[in-house]
Amino acid sequence: MNAPVRRLSLVVAALFASLLVSTTLIQYVFAADLNARPDNRRTLLSTYARERGDILVGQTPIAESTPSDDQFKFQRVYPQGPLYAHVTGFYSFYGAVGGLEQAEDAFLSGSSDKLFYRRVSDLFTGRRPQGANVETTLDARVQEAASEAMEGITGGAVALDPRTGAILAMVSHPTFDPNDVAGHDLEAVGTTYDELNAAEGRPLVNRTIGGDLYPPGSVFKVVTAAAALSTGDYDENTVLPGPAVLDLPQTSADLPNAFDGPCGPNSEVTFTEALAVSCNTAFAKVGMDIGAEALQAQAAKFGFGDAITIPMRVTPSTVPAEMNLPQLAQASIGQYDVRATPLQMAMVAAGVANDGVVMRPYLVQSIIGSDLSVIESADEQELSEAVTQDVAAQLTRMMVSVVEDGSGTRAQIPGVEVAGKTGTAQHGEGRKAHAWFISFAPADDPEIAVAVIAEDGGVAGSEAGGGRVAAPIAKQIMEARLDQ
Repeated sequence: MNAPVRRLSLVVAALFASLLVSTTLIQYVFAADLNARPDNRRTLLSTYARERGDILVGQTPIAESTPSDDQFKFQRVYPQGPLYAHVTGFYSFYGAVGGLEQAEDAFLSGSSDKLFYRRVSDLFTGRRPQGANVETTLDARVQEAASEAMEGITGGAVALDPRTGAILAMVSHPTFDPNDVAGHDLEAVGTTYDELNAAEGRPLVNRTIGGDLYPPGSVFKVVTAAAALSTGDYDENTVLPGPAVLDLPQTSADLPNAFDGPCGPNSEVTFTEALAVSCNTAFAKVGMDIGAEALQAQAAKFGFGDAITIPMRVTPSTVPAEMNLPQLAQASIGQYDVRATPLQMAMVAAGVANDGVVMRPYLVQSIIGSDLSVIESADEQELSEAVTQDVAAQLTRMMVSVVEDGSGTRAQIPGVEVAGKTGTAQHGEGRKAHAWFISFAPADDPEIAVAVIAEDGGVAGSEAGGGRVAAPIAKQIMEARLDQ
């Protein structure tokens, strides 16, 4: 064999060897990564060929797949789109985005390892592969009441069953229609998604569990009160100093009340009265007296700092790790760098309601196969004992006074004793304060705990926002549950 032919043979052999190596790498080494690529059209088309499971509220689908006569085989549909948008998220050719569509994608698509034997059975029986259904804990009437009450308001509302941790309602406004980003016109879907992503008010953000967390303002005083009562040095009748202005140590700044004047005669007020009128100076003084460690530890017992999934990931709420006395005074009234989600503040209310025990919140009640068999079912889990039963009883009586005689009278429900706390949180110079309200009812046998925030819904320096704007929303949500 002459030299040119020999060189050509070596080149051809090298080409065949490289082809063999590259084919092996693609089919075996990189196969999983290639299949998982979001732009892999063949993989996405194969998932659309399988009927995706439903997301249910009771027996009613809030996300379902209907047959389609195009290449995608099935169309994802959201019958009550905007009402449940942040619960469902959406599913399109670009994959599962947000909500339960993303968090429970493995079950809904049928790819979960727990469905392996079902998939094998389908191969032998010839049954059409189907994803599993996801049954939520939501109460349709409570969800609808929360959404209607929040109409036109930017913010969020969460309702829990304090006895179990089941999420009864989860509403974030502004909302969007997931049907608009679940179509098969890929160009239109892409354009709509980009518009939603850039829209004012960020409708794609679920404010109840994430986004930019909020300063809780005066609703955090429930946590401060819990920390103080748990020391044993205070009770609900302890007389506290409540001057019009508190002179803060280590600084020339001072801390005023949200209203003109002291909190009571002779600048003194009982602990219960301090919560009822939301006395800043009393709570700031209490916070400095008990210390940062006690306040941080108490917040942690209510769930601050915990990485919780419901199964969507909840952004942890925070209390600053290091604070000087002026910062501690501000943190004690829910300002400075304290940040919380509405879900977290609902957990605070629920913990007090449930005799001091905080239950782990959850949104999925069960996973149901296409043959109606239960694949998974939620187990109620205790997250922590935030306070003793005695402290919880004192906090309940104090919160009842807020609704009966204090800043939260607009949350009163005829014939039902309601416990609550208003809050107005400042979040920037010259900006309207956020309006908060947390509550539970009936106070003596709680069935529902609620947290509401209305962004920019308060009046700076006043509790009027929480009581006037957020409390009536909470009232409507509680009534929807109690009227059933």
